Amino acid sequence: MYDSATRRHALAQVATGRSLNSVSRSTGISRAALRSWRDHGIKPVSRGATPLRTDGPAYPYLLGLYLGDGCISAHRRGVHALRIACGNAWPGLIDACEEAIRAVRPGGAVFRVAQQGCVQVTSMSKQWPAVFPQHGPGRKHERKITLEPWQQTIVAAYPWEFIRGLIHSDGCRVTNWTVRTVGGLPKRYAYPRYFFTNTSADIRGLFTAALDRVGVAWTETRRRGEARNISVARRACVAVMDLHVGPKY
Repeated sequence: MYDSATRRHALAQVATGRSLNSVSRSTGISRAALRSWRDHGIKPVSRGATPLRTDGPAYPYLLGLYLGDGCISAHRRGVHALRIACGNAWPGLIDACEEAIRAVRPGGAVFRVAQQGCVQVTSMSKQWPAVFPQHGPGRKHERKITLEPWQQTIVAAYPWEFIRGLIHSDGCRVTNWTVRTVGGLPKRYAYPRYFFTNTSADIRGLFTAALDRVGVAWTETRRRGEARNISVARRACVAVMDLHVGPKY
């Protein structure tokens, strides 16, 4: 009987692309056990009893993370790996990502694969392409990205979770400053703002549509003639974003 730590370590080796034979030889765990953990999770249950859940707030948050820093890749026997890249600088984000995946895929295995500067929070399932129909060949900004009607419904029900996921992937909260002359003397003022940066015009459009839904004003800033940055700078809007999103940690 293998403990959870041993199982997670073995799955992390499989997630790097190593074959079951290779991992079996290096760990002494049978291919059958590795295949079962990969396909059905560390604590497998009946195949028909674990549909992925998209009806709660964890899904729109995970959708935002996926659109920003996620990918889905085919594995073996119809299994797909969902990978969300989370920077090492934000351990709280890594935890939140894992919690969201566990909520969307109850009972499934979630493991962390360390890479330079980041952690790939990973889970395997045959259902990921159906849960994230935006999956496709090539980079996201090179193909059309739209939400299915059922996704639009869940994002409309939980817009802040979707915004939070997008900010936690491709956004940030920063403090800008400026100098003004007051009474003949220079005085420095600091003010916070949020930025969201993504090459895909479609994904930026999904972000701004969600901001419009919750009444947050935004502006576009340009890089070399192409609009890529979305900025939230009004004091009242930043305060609302702080309440529902907050900085990454």
